[in-house]
Amino acid sequence: MKRRKSRKNKSNRNNSKNNGKRFIIVFFAALLLVLLTGLAGMIAYEYTIRVNEEPAADELIVELAQKIPEPIAAEPSEEPASPYADILADSTYMVENRIYAKEPTVAGEVKLCFAGDVLFDDEYAVMATAIQKGGTVNQAFSEDLLQRMRAADIMMLNNEFPYTDRGTALEDKQYTFRADPSTVSWLPDMGVDIISLANNHTFDFGETGLLDTLEILHTAGITYVGAGQNSKEAMAPVYYIVGDMKIAFIAATQIERLDNPDTRAATEALSGVFRCWNPEKLCEAVTEAKQTSDFVVVFIHWGTENESELDWAQLDQAPKIAEAGADLIIGAHPHCLQGVTYYGDVPVVHSLGNFWFSSRQVDTGMIEAVLDKNGIKSLQFIPALQSNCVTSLLDGAEKDAVMQIMRSLSPDIQIDSEGFINNTSEVPAA
Repeated sequence: MKRRKSRKNKSNRNNSKNNGKRFIIVFFAALLLVLLTGLAGMIAYEYTIRVNEEPAADELIVELAQKIPEPIAAEPSEEPASPYADILADSTYMVENRIYAKEPTVAGEVKLCFAGDVLFDDEYAVMATAIQKGGTVNQAFSEDLLQRMRAADIMMLNNEFPYTDRGTALEDKQYTFRADPSTVSWLPDMGVDIISLANNHTFDFGETGLLDTLEILHTAGITYVGAGQNSKEAMAPVYYIVGDMKIAFIAATQIERLDNPDTRAATEALSGVFRCWNPEKLCEAVTEAKQTSDFVVVFIHWGTENESELDWAQLDQAPKIAEAGADLIIGAHPHCLQGVTYYGDVPVVHSLGNFWFSSRQVDTGMIEAVLDKNGIKSLQFIPALQSNCVTSLLDGAEKDAVMQIMRSLSPDIQIDSEGFINNTSEVPAA
C-alpha cells in the first residue's frame, strides 16, 4: 500500500513540473508575440506618417531645384573692349600703318580742332617778334586760345615751311621759308598733334629741307600727312584710334598748277608732296581710307591767295572728294577766311586763313568738330584775330563782326551766335 502511494505522489509532481514549463513557454511566446505585434505596429505607423507627410519624388526634385542658387550673371565690363582692340595690341602693325592711339577727353566723343597757316621762320615778323618777347608760344597766342587748342583730342594745322638749318633755297622763288629745328617744340606746346605738309613751301629748301623736316617731326612725336620720302608715304593717311573711333587724316595740295612746279610731287623714287591737281589719286586714297575708318578728314591746300571768293578748282574738287568718302574737308592757302558749305551731309570749310603767319591784321579762326558714333555731333567756328604778331580769341562786338563775315561767306548754312554751324544747304553731293 505504501509503495502505490509513493508512485502516485511522484506522478503528481511530474505533472506539476510539466505544467510549469508549459506556462513559461506560453508566457514567453505571448510576450514575444506582443513585442512583435508592437514592433510591426510601430513600423506600420512610421511608414504611414512618411507616406502622408513626405513629398513625392517629383516634388522632391522640384524642391531641391528651388534650393539650388541661381547663377550670378557676370557684371558687364565698365569699359567694353574697343572694336580696334586687336590693332591696339599689335604695336608693330600700328607703326607700319601709321596708326596712333589717344584716350578721349569725353567718353563716346572725339573733339577735333583745325587751324590754318603757321610760320616759324625767324626772318619774318611773327617769329622774330616772339623771340624778342621771350620766344615761347605765350608771346604768339592768347592764353584762352591756347587752352582751347590744348583741350582738343586731336589738333591739326597747316605747317607752311620746312624745319631745317641746311640746304639751299629754291632759285627764282619769291618767298622761301624755313624754321630753326628747335622751334618744333612749339607744336606740342600749342597742343598740336598732327600737321599737313601738303603745301607750296614744304620743299622751299629742296629735298634736304624736306627730309630734315620728316626726321625732326618724327623725333618730336608730331605726326604729319601730305609729304614723304616717296609717293606711298606722301599719299598715306595717318590714323588715330580715339576710344571706339578710328579717324583717318589725308592731306594734299593743288597749288602751283603747273607741269613742273617748284614744290616737287612725290614719286615712287623721289621725296615730295601729295599733289592733287588731278584729284583722281586723292579720291582713291579717300575711298580706301573710308573702308577701314569710321571718319575721314581731308586737309587740302587750294584756292586763290587773298581771295575770299571760291575759285573754280575748289568748286570742282570739293564734291568729288565728298563723294569719294570724305566726312569733313578743311582748306588752307588763301591767307584769308572763306565760307563753309555742304555737299550732301559733308561740310567743306574752304579756308581758315592765316592762323599765325604775318604781322598783318587779319580775321582768322578755328573749326571745332565733335564726333560720336553717328558722325559729326557739332561743328563750330571759333573767331580769332591775328594782329601785331599775336593771335587771340575774340569776344563781344569783335567776335560778332567776324561771325557776320563768315555768315556772309556761307549763305547756304546757318551760324548761330556761338559759331555753331547748321546745314541748311540744298547743294547735293556729286
